Amino acid sequence: MTYTPARLKARASKAVLMAACTCAINPCFAAGREVETSLSLLIIIAGLLVIQTILIAGLQRSRIKNKAAKNLLKLHQKELEQKIQDRTQSLYQKNTELENAIQSHKIIATQLQDTKRHLQTMINSVPDILVGVAADGRVTYWNIAAFEKTGLSFDKALGTHITTALPHLPISEDQLEEIIKHQQPFINRQLQQIENDEPRFYDLRIYPLISGQVSSGQTSGAVIQLKDVTQRVQLENMMIQNEKMSSLGELAAGIAHEINNPLGIILHNVQNIIRRTSPELDSNKEIAHKHQLDFSNFNHYLSEREIPQFLENIREAGERAGRIVTNMLEFSHSNHNEKSWVDIPKLIEQAIEFNRNAGFAEQTKMADIKVVSQFSADFPSVFASAAELQQVFLNLLRNAYQALSSDDYKHPEELRVEISGYVKKSDVVIEISDNGPGIKDNIKDHIFEPFFTTKEVGKGTGLGLSVSYFIITEHHKGKISVSSHYGKGAVFKIRLPMAGERQFSLNI
Repeated sequence: MTYTPARLKARASKAVLMAACTCAINPCFAAGREVETSLSLLIIIAGLLVIQTILIAGLQRSRIKNKAAKNLLKLHQKELEQKIQDRTQSLYQKNTELENAIQSHKIIATQLQDTKRHLQTMINSVPDILVGVAADGRVTYWNIAAFEKTGLSFDKALGTHITTALPHLPISEDQLEEIIKHQQPFINRQLQQIENDEPRFYDLRIYPLISGQVSSGQTSGAVIQLKDVTQRVQLENMMIQNEKMSSLGELAAGIAHEINNPLGIILHNVQNIIRRTSPELDSNKEIAHKHQLDFSNFNHYLSEREIPQFLENIREAGERAGRIVTNMLEFSHSNHNEKSWVDIPKLIEQAIEFNRNAGFAEQTKMADIKVVSQFSADFPSVFASAAELQQVFLNLLRNAYQALSSDDYKHPEELRVEISGYVKKSDVVIEISDNGPGIKDNIKDHIFEPFFTTKEVGKGTGLGLSVSYFIITEHHKGKISVSSHYGKGAVFKIRLPMAGERQFSLNI
């Protein structure tokens, strides 16, 4: 039940009125003490009623305020719940965005790792030495080629100065700083270094790395590249040497032509002298009788003075010189790219004759070398370039002669070079062997490499066997190999397809 202030006031008045009525009705009350007691009691009762009324009013007001506060609290609670819900939804969205961002960063990080590994794989696949350096010259990257060349691992090379990591680098610390500072690439070609007693050639390139601050001129370092160009340099030298040999061949052809003409005159005149001093011709006798000359005594004089023998020696030497000139002309005029059916035994004989007259015969040991050629009468012809094969045979025979004339071993009683051939399936095999000093094992693996030679400087170019290998393998699709035991001679074996380059044709 709710008590309003008006109702509380009416109730208090009613209580006072009832008290007054009680005093008027009760005849037992007397004046004096009893009256005072009654009035005091009445006042107390009225005061209690007023206090009750005030308390009730305060309580009612408190209840009203509590209710209002509860309503306000509920309102604030709803607002707070809404804010919490909105905040939760916002946090959920932010969390979702953060998860998406984290997932995206993971994907990007994975892609960066894959890209890094791919770039490292690409860089490490390059056979050149690639080294990254900072602006102060300290190593920041070291590829596998650098490790294989120097034996210095990436961990040990990282952070060290480039002059320490690559001590043979032909550039100073100041030069490197200047190159990086001025942002100008540096190139130095065909640097020569001696490795394992053999010359190696390198191209050095230094490329400055330009950072994002181009305007300020700041650089973050450089990339150093060392490229092994030994094979290229050797090929260039080989081409130069081939040009020289080609020019020499043309010169030899011209000389051969010039020699051939007077040589023909010499042989023709020697033949005429022999004919005109021969007693078997009647015309010689008639002219001797005409001049009253005893032709028989004249022939006795010539024989006693060995004039016919001298003439025969001149004729043999002239014919021998003629064969040399003919071989030179055939060798110089032949087209190396033109192939035909070649008689191998004939080429071998020409090569033997050519080598005998190439300046070796005057050497005592060379003159003692016995060359034996063994080919069957039905040895097949080969479709090949005669000039190129003759060049190969000349190189192999010359090497055999030089090995046999060497003073580095104990010579056998008989110095021999044996040349033989046989047929194996659709190929022919030619073997050239000697009983010279043989080839050491550490040399045998390099014997066909360009410019590799065991001869003294000026006595060998190291091109003979490499050119022979190229002619046999590339131009004729054949094989050439060597077998040797040091101190027991060497055997070179050449295998050639009889039909050329093992090509088949169908006549349709």
